[in-house]
Amino acid sequence: MNQISVIGAGLMGSQIALCAAFAGFKVHLYDVDEQRLQTSQQQLAKQMEKYIKKGLFSKTQFDQANDNLILETSLSKAIEQADLVIEAIVEDLTLKRNLFQQLDEFAPPHAILATNSSMIVSSMLASSTTRPDKVCNLHFFNPVFLMSVVEVVKGAHTSNETAQAAVDFVKRIHKTPLLLQKEITGFIANRILTKVMEEAMFLLEEGIATVEEIDLACTKALNHPIGPFALMDLTGLDTAYAIQKTQFELENDAKEPSPLLKEKLAHGQLGRKTGQGFYTYQ
Repeated sequence: MNQISVIGAGLMGSQIALCAAFAGFKVHLYDVDEQRLQTSQQQLAKQMEKYIKKGLFSKTQFDQANDNLILETSLSKAIEQADLVIEAIVEDLTLKRNLFQQLDEFAPPHAILATNSSMIVSSMLASSTTRPDKVCNLHFFNPVFLMSVVEVVKGAHTSNETAQAAVDFVKRIHKTPLLLQKEITGFIANRILTKVMEEAMFLLEEGIATVEEIDLACTKALNHPIGPFALMDLTGLDTAYAIQKTQFELENDAKEPSPLLKEKLAHGQLGRKTGQGFYTYQ
């Protein structure tokens, strides 16, 4: 496996692409929007500058990774030589199914087609392709450079060879793979996290405690590195809402997304990226 293609230059896609480039892979980062590609490159440079100052990476490493990263607005060109394609677009099943049909058409027959989705299992996408045995989930966590775990989810359609190749790729980018032998929405980490967030929202909406107090209980009493509200602000309230909405639609016992979360979205309060979420940011 030498060439990687990442589809979608949003928060997750751009980080996944640069992370693979850091490990020495040639990476094509595709997005339909040229401006989004340029913006993601600028944001990555700012993020790397902070990491370099903290001594996590060197400027030489970043420059070498940048040399391995190719920005592309042509889907066919982005994946025509790919060994692994990682989809990282919005959590919309219809859009993903349409995209996987295109990926199947343009990618080489041997290429693995993976989705970074944390809620949409790959069996819902594999039927859009002629290679269901080469389709799986590769779920990264934000921020990609600091989070060491990647969930590899093997559906009934996924071959053992594909699952092993995905696990090997995760190791080559210096991450720890968690291989799930069966599909389940939300996988491991997000199923646990969703329950924490649901309870945090309940405590807030019932007026039992404030955002700050609930986050402090998690960080100081439970030793979590970050509270649930601060985490939702970090990953984006739109992402939190999309995950909850998908889980509600797919699982009979799942709760509908919080009305407070819906209200935040209606006012454009998406967290750190808009400067306002559960907290206010400069």
